[in-house]
Amino acid sequence: MLPRLLLLAVSLALAALARADGSRLKDLVVVEGGRDNQLVGYGIVAGLAGDGDKNSEATLRSISNALQRFGISIPATTLKSSNAAAVMITADIGPFLKPGARIDVTVAALGEAKSLQGGVLLQTPLLGADGAVYAVAQGPVAVGGFIGGGGGPGGATVQKNHPTVALITNGAIVEREIPATVVRDGVIRLLLHQPDFTTAARIADEVNIRFPGTARAQDAATVAVAMPPDFIGNEVSFVASLGAIEARPDTAARIVLNERTGTIVATSTVRLSQVAISHGALTIKIASTLGVSQPGPFSPGGTTAVVPSTSTEVTEVKGGFQVVEELPSVEELAQALNALGVSSREMMAIFQSLKRAGALQAEVVIN
Repeated sequence: MLPRLLLLAVSLALAALARADGSRLKDLVVVEGGRDNQLVGYGIVAGLAGDGDKNSEATLRSISNALQRFGISIPATTLKSSNAAAVMITADIGPFLKPGARIDVTVAALGEAKSLQGGVLLQTPLLGADGAVYAVAQGPVAVGGFIGGGGGPGGATVQKNHPTVALITNGAIVEREIPATVVRDGVIRLLLHQPDFTTAARIADEVNIRFPGTARAQDAATVAVAMPPDFIGNEVSFVASLGAIEARPDTAARIVLNERTGTIVATSTVRLSQVAISHGALTIKIASTLGVSQPGPFSPGGTTAVVPSTSTEVTEVKGGFQVVEELPSVEELAQALNALGVSSREMMAIFQSLKRAGALQAEVVIN
């Protein structure tokens, strides 16, 4: 009896070690029915001290309509909008938020406003895709940048970040709850953030260890979990228990190249077949200088002349032809490329050439 208990304890310990590097399901999936929704609205930011729209017709009409709500009727043609700006407001409303909860909103200038710094957003309804009002936004905006200087002839302008985009933390109050249904026909469906057949199968296996016979991977993005009889009527506790289960996600072999910033990101599953890589560089420098030719002292009729001079220098770096064996990890692949003495942008060209040669077993994504 004791050897069986010891064997069971060792098996459980090995299983725990195998799952030690896993991630919680709440970080890998989202429960179907518990999704975010996007809201949008059109409003006016006031108090911009001359940095607003320059008498835009849309802004003037918006100000006139806003004043009519307070019983003030003024034609739009008699107004000025230098202290106000037309803006678009966007926000994401999460699931299960009740009326009275607050959400963050982003405010972006729509017209010719130079900056939203110091402005206050007037009360603006936020609409969903169905046209219904789900929240109302209002409050002072917070700009993460600035613009200084008058510009123009003889002036200078200094700008940091984008002063025409602002944020209002907790700037909108939820007015209507969006219905969300988590359990349908006694089944909870877990939707993977990164669809993958292997990850879906592993999640189903881990759930079945905790709740036997309840989980089934339907496809690469969906794992269906049946409600156990003990949790009927207590769905919140069951979803919380599912979120605490850990599973090890599988990562596809992928290399992401950002040519604008020179950034290279590669996953640990990248593999390279045996291949030979040669790298060399040719640099041409052309310099142009101006010389002065002056006549001798006391020479009659002599004039000073500017003489241009051009020099050309060609430098060719000795190329290296290196045979790269089949590599077990992306670390050794990086070491092999670093041994060639190439820069990040040159590595990008090498990765693309390796992919075209069929020697790189990974997806190459170029941003």
